[in-house]
Amino acid sequence: MKKITSFTVNHINLLRGIYVSRKDLLGNESITTFDIRMKKPNIEAVLNTAEIHTIEHLGATFLRNHTKYANQIIYFGPMGCRTGFYLVIGGDYSSENILPLMIEMFEFIANYEGEIPGASPEECGNYLDMDLKTAKLEAKKFLGEVLINIKKENLYYPD
Repeated sequence: MKKITSFTVNHINLLRGIYVSRKDLLGNESITTFDIRMKKPNIEAVLNTAEIHTIEHLGATFLRNHTKYANQIIYFGPMGCRTGFYLVIGGDYSSENILPLMIEMFEFIANYEGEIPGASPEECGNYLDMDLKTAKLEAKKFLGEVLINIKKENLYYPD
């Protein structure tokens, strides 16, 4: 079987950042999948399910309500390895193109106050597994350590 794209990335050299994971065509429409890597693979402790679940709820809500990108958002959700998220967006984008959107989203999460959207038994299949405090800390850390002064090596996959 052919390896899927994400398994061809050398995770030993992968830094935290925002990467174009793949680009696809659906008919005549481009779709870009981003790797939002919050943790250095196999080095840093992964995100726990409670904070990753909270970031997913807040991030998806933010993105699907964004004034510019709402209609282009296809998916935002966690990676199985719990080192980050995938963002699938309609259009042909680069990491630099969505950097302002990611800064805006992680600022939203880092500063969020109130009830977590969709965190009720009617709206979520695991609504009790949420941790807003840690989600906010992780978002603030990713913003300060990676996104605000991002470097080229945090925008393009290593060879």
